[in-house]
Amino acid sequence: MAWIETQSPHFVARHAEADGEDADGVLELLEGTREQLGEVFAVMPTAVTAVIHSNTAQLSMAQPVSAILRALTAPASRRYVTGWYTRDEIHVLAPRLLSARASSVPGSLEMLMLAPAALYGQLVAGLGNPGLPPPFTLRSWLHAPSWAWLAAGAGQWFSGQTAHARPAIANRLRESDQPSFPPKLRDAQLLGGTVFDLLASESGEQAAIRLATEAPSEPRELITRNFPGRSFGDTEGVWRAHLARLGGL
Repeated sequence: MAWIETQSPHFVARHAEADGEDADGVLELLEGTREQLGEVFAVMPTAVTAVIHSNTAQLSMAQPVSAILRALTAPASRRYVTGWYTRDEIHVLAPRLLSARASSVPGSLEMLMLAPAALYGQLVAGLGNPGLPPPFTLRSWLHAPSWAWLAAGAGQWFSGQTAHARPAIANRLRESDQPSFPPKLRDAQLLGGTVFDLLASESGEQAAIRLATEAPSEPRELITRNFPGRSFGDTEGVWRAHLARLGGL
């Protein structure tokens, strides 16, 4: 496939000719997200290429981790695994494919169309947090299952995805197994943002920023430190009640 490049002030989109119009929309979304995140994160990437893939097979070949992550994700969340990122690239499905993935429930389409912004948010959070990727090293891959909720949650919450996640959360809560706290790898792509959402509702946006940028230690310790005044178990109970409210249960 012949790639075409479209540029904006801070990004380059690499895409098929058929996705040229959609590429303009992705670049506009990324520029707006960059402006918002630049107000709260001290470290921003200087140049990022958005690689817009025309089909899932192409995405999986370019970034096999996206296919692996989708297979490891809970069924209710799999449609929202739409790409991956490196230090200077975002790989994501074309918007026309994102739209086709949306379910009929409210918020599904909005979440999917924000996927490029959420991936960029994970990249920005990782650059500002010494415990999160990028860069992707052996150490970061070994710790990925424990800290996926932190990276994915930052991308979700700061991109605005979490605000549209209520129906998807309701679907996840109807599945037989109960999500762990903090969310494990299989739930990170949907529920990670709810931890930030709860913290921001209790302590404000600055607390969510601190959570995103504080070097991870041990998950229980990080949660207890960022939700002061109660035990880890009590915070888990509050989070589960927050999930139930978001899911309308």
